[in-house]
Amino acid sequence: MTSYDGPAYDGWEPTPSISTEVVAPAPVQALAALLDDGHEVGVGEPLPPLWHWVALPRWAPSSVLGVDGHPRTGSFLPPVGLPRRMFAGGEVSWLRSPRVGEQVRTESRVTSVSDKTGRSGPLVLVVVESQVFGEDGGLCLTERQDILYREAGDRTSDSPEPPGDLVPTGPPLRRTTAETAAGDGWDVATDPTVLMRFSAATANAHRIHYDWPYATGVEGYPGLVVHGPLMTLLLAETLARAGALDGPVKLQHRNRAPLFCAQPARITHAAHPSGTTASLSGPDGALCTSLDAHPL
Repeated sequence: MTSYDGPAYDGWEPTPSISTEVVAPAPVQALAALLDDGHEVGVGEPLPPLWHWVALPRWAPSSVLGVDGHPRTGSFLPPVGLPRRMFAGGEVSWLRSPRVGEQVRTESRVTSVSDKTGRSGPLVLVVVESQVFGEDGGLCLTERQDILYREAGDRTSDSPEPPGDLVPTGPPLRRTTAETAAGDGWDVATDPTVLMRFSAATANAHRIHYDWPYATGVEGYPGLVVHGPLMTLLLAETLARAGALDGPVKLQHRNRAPLFCAQPARITHAAHPSGTTASLSGPDGALCTSLDAHPL
């Protein structure tokens, strides 16, 4: 992994995080149940690409959580003084799948922190690089995650009331055909139970995914926010069903716009000379998330 490149913070310097843990069956089964496609990943079976986000959860002690539900910055992550924290994208080289029940070692490090200015004001981009090694010491995957911090949206004294008809809608992925939609692809359906179950499976206590008053009144969103990793995993799931993730693969993903709970969304695929791109678009057709798959 590369050395740190970024601004200095008083009392903080990048410190590698090294952990040894078992690829846990329970959260893997939780994700399989959430997807509800009849496929279960049992002990001894290889993880599908990107499922390590679920299979290697890290529950932070309650004493270190900040107001947003995430662990406070200033320990592993730098003490960035901006309240909105977003999963902006990254890249994963999936060399071989860890197996459920296998003991793996994960090494992570903050490699850069960049101050930027966007349309909404100041931004800070934090880059974290990780490697996951199997029981035999062999490298399973390398990963880069881009974490973006920005100012909160305008707070409102009167938060909008949550809709009362957001009932469970079933599996979040539904196959569509040319007869039922404009082109072949997948419809994406979310509701509060989908977001809650994914938060639990990934040890994610970020309040924008389950706390309506906080998401709307404090961070200024119009509703509960669909997780960036969930959108990316749904894209990977459709690529896997299409046979585009067989063998070692490089996955480049980027979150471009938020999707809010219960908003209709759609996934489509586009083949290109080096692989396949899966795209998730929101209700107005704007691109929310993309995932590029390139065989290694």
